[in-house]
Amino acid sequence: MAKPIKFIFFCFLFALGVTDSRSADTTESGHMQLTSTAFSEAGSIPVKYTCDDKNVSPPLKWSGLPPGTVSLALIVDDPDAPAGTWVHWVLYDLPANLSELPEDLVKGQHLPNGAKQGLNDFRHLGYGGPCPPPGNPHRYFFKLYALDVLLDLKPGATKQAVEKAIAKHVLAQAQLIGTYIRK
Repeated sequence: MAKPIKFIFFCFLFALGVTDSRSADTTESGHMQLTSTAFSEAGSIPVKYTCDDKNVSPPLKWSGLPPGTVSLALIVDDPDAPAGTWVHWVLYDLPANLSELPEDLVKGQHLPNGAKQGLNDFRHLGYGGPCPPPGNPHRYFFKLYALDVLLDLKPGATKQAVEKAIAKHVLAQAQLIGTYIRK
């Protein structure tokens, strides 16, 4: 009789440990979310944020940063571009205490909050909005990374340089996809 009780008790402790382990993993990896008041997930990006109008950056909000986040990086690209993935925005060293970016960020090297802007594939610093050829809709991936370091990169870094620098420092990430079609 003692052995089955020990076995059941062991199974209970094991199950409790697995549950605790899963909870710890969830907390550590974070449930980051990235949203915009300008468009919803898989929704159409308003023309205001494209080359067909004002070409200003959309407002973005995020939550759920994991503990230990030191900085954030944001990369926006279009994998549907005819010549391969087209980079629209590279932004890094965003302070971890931020939870949003307002609409129409400046396009210089530095933001007032200390963040740095990289070079997009239009060969400009800052945001370059959707500008696909007429025809099929394109998807725009807004990818936000929570990092455990500040990046040792100067303003004007490329997407490739930022991805290389963050490779072993991503604590969690979130993604928001928008679409745009030119007729």
